[in-house]
Amino acid sequence: MMRTLLLEADGRVTRGGEELVARWRDDVGSRIWIDLQGEDQVRERELLQAFGCHPLAIDDAQRERHPPKIEEFDDHTLILYRGISSFDAELNFVPQQVAFLLGQRFLISLHPGTALSIDRLLAHHEGETLLRLSPEHVALKVMYISAGYYLDSLLEFENALSDLEDALLEDGSDTLMRRVIAYRSRLVKMRRVFRYHVGITQELTAFDYQHLPRDNEDTLHAINDVHERFERLHSLTQMYYDICGDLIDGYISLSSHQLNITMRVLTVITAIFVPLTFIAGIYGMNFANMPELAYRWGYFVVLGLMLAIGLGLLWLFRRRKWL
Repeated sequence: MMRTLLLEADGRVTRGGEELVARWRDDVGSRIWIDLQGEDQVRERELLQAFGCHPLAIDDAQRERHPPKIEEFDDHTLILYRGISSFDAELNFVPQQVAFLLGQRFLISLHPGTALSIDRLLAHHEGETLLRLSPEHVALKVMYISAGYYLDSLLEFENALSDLEDALLEDGSDTLMRRVIAYRSRLVKMRRVFRYHVGITQELTAFDYQHLPRDNEDTLHAINDVHERFERLHSLTQMYYDICGDLIDGYISLSSHQLNITMRVLTVITAIFVPLTFIAGIYGMNFANMPELAYRWGYFVVLGLMLAIGLGLLWLFRRRKWL
């Protein structure tokens, strides 16, 4: 699917498809935003070559998985961004690569599936307003909105994590622990993505790119907004990752403590029965010359001695607070 937004030199905005490319070429004062969603790669390559895009930029843009990055060429700048097609409060998210090819008068965005942030801009007049400023403002706004979707879901996840923490403290179980471990694994992946994006925005604020000029106050402000949002996302994922790690360590410590209590009780029981078993073993040997066997009250004396030893050891262990 190809969606096109054309801003002509006289200020008129036209929505359409590939037919607007010819009008853009004829009007040197116009700007165009072309969004390619799920297009055939051969058709994409032909269109990008027609705009003078570098072959290496086209290869990177069409790769299924590529780390987010920014790279400048003679006539355009390539931005690879890791967007999302779906995300929920359980941190279940489906990422997708979004490529921006940014020129002086054009912006081409490529993505295989639905991009919520791009759909939002195209559905409202905000995309037209941003295109009047410059094509780079459109690309930066797409990244800013996409980061907002990440942020909303992360803040919802904070409530779920708080409930999970309370549940673990009240009645921890292996099922809850598996959920925490799954969250931690997803947070690792998200933190890696956000670290890439923070690196991109740091480059934009530190170095001059021809199509993202820092000397333009509005552009610099937009870059800083995106950078601050991704820094917050990175810090949030790091914080939630640490919390999940603390929950895992706490659960393991609590389980170890409960196991130690159980083992201590079993050890005390064993310690009580060891001398009793020893006495029973001696009088169970059945030798012929055992004086106590002929004693009339020998059985009751031995039972009393065993009872006294057992009660004495039980009193001793309770006094030492082992029970």
